[in-house]
Amino acid sequence: MNRLISIDALRGFVMVVMLIDHIRETFYLHLQVSDPVDVFVTSPELFYTRFVSSICAPVFIWLTGLSAWLYMQKHSKIETSKFLLKRGIFLVVIEITLIAFLWSGKYPPDMFFLQVIWCIGVCMIALSAMIFLRSWQILLIGITIVCGHNLIGDFKLNSDSMFYIAWAMLYQREVIDLGVIIARTSYPILPWIGVIALGFVSGPWFSNTITIEKRQKKMLGYGFLGFFLFVVIRSLNFYGDHPWINTGEFTTTLMSFLSLTKYPPSLLFNLSMLSLGFLFLFLFEKFQTHKFVQLMSHFGAAPMFFYVLHLSVLKLIYEIGYFILGPNEGQYLSFPNVGYIWLAFIVLSIALYFPTKRFAEYKQANKDIAWLKYF
Repeated sequence: MNRLISIDALRGFVMVVMLIDHIRETFYLHLQVSDPVDVFVTSPELFYTRFVSSICAPVFIWLTGLSAWLYMQKHSKIETSKFLLKRGIFLVVIEITLIAFLWSGKYPPDMFFLQVIWCIGVCMIALSAMIFLRSWQILLIGITIVCGHNLIGDFKLNSDSMFYIAWAMLYQREVIDLGVIIARTSYPILPWIGVIALGFVSGPWFSNTITIEKRQKKMLGYGFLGFFLFVVIRSLNFYGDHPWINTGEFTTTLMSFLSLTKYPPSLLFNLSMLSLGFLFLFLFEKFQTHKFVQLMSHFGAAPMFFYVLHLSVLKLIYEIGYFILGPNEGQYLSFPNVGYIWLAFIVLSIALYFPTKRFAEYKQANKDIAWLKYF
């Protein structure tokens, strides 16, 4: 059981890091950040504030696949498939109801943003079918999608195409106008299905037949190998993302090199972030008794609770601040500089830790309550 602390810790770590970007998206909207980031109009401090949260979605979705494999070790494939299907549908519904309200402050919102919770839900639904395949087939699907989808990156459909809606959900980040409902596919799902598949086939790393030393060796090896491949492929500048530019200045050249496409996630985006995730998983397992790892594991033991809680708190603070102070940057109430994002991150991380820890303990003590599994 101790070995699972590292998984909870990594999940919790990326959830906490996610908080940085959601603070930015709440209190720094007067300076929009493109995808990939335009290094010529974005300050280094804002660029790296955005960059640090890049690890969140790839690692969390990879861990979702890994957790599905662990779940299947105590349940049949049919039971696992049903759980993934029900949880996936639950997440999709939560995204277009509660999460939509928490982001917009009203319901229905002017536009439904199909974001990461929707994406995870659809990926789980896809995985509920994939688990009936053989492991090598799931691995092949994952590698093919993650490594090969950039080949179709330039394929676009117009809104008058009968396949437009399906393609917008799968790959083309677009607005879907159905008349009474307008939605934006913030997280096109195809590449993420590849990531959750790779997470599932990584499950045997945590098999009882694998020693801790061998597992840690795999994490470290794949982490460094992934980084090596990222640097080589990115340096060659021919595939896996948009080209980087040598600007003649070290700062902006490095930013250009690291400016990767997240929507949908490019090969190089996933390769770099998953490699970093492997290294963090290695560290969290090797030092799982460390206080920091224990703290992160509490966040990771109740991820959905933390997600709903932090969005609720951010929206409440923003609305109160807007009511009292009014807008100071056009239509937005915004922090004066990036430093305030990091200050708010520290304060909120501490404040949100205690209710999340309490809920995680309640969840652990009441495993017979079925709905708690969804949080």
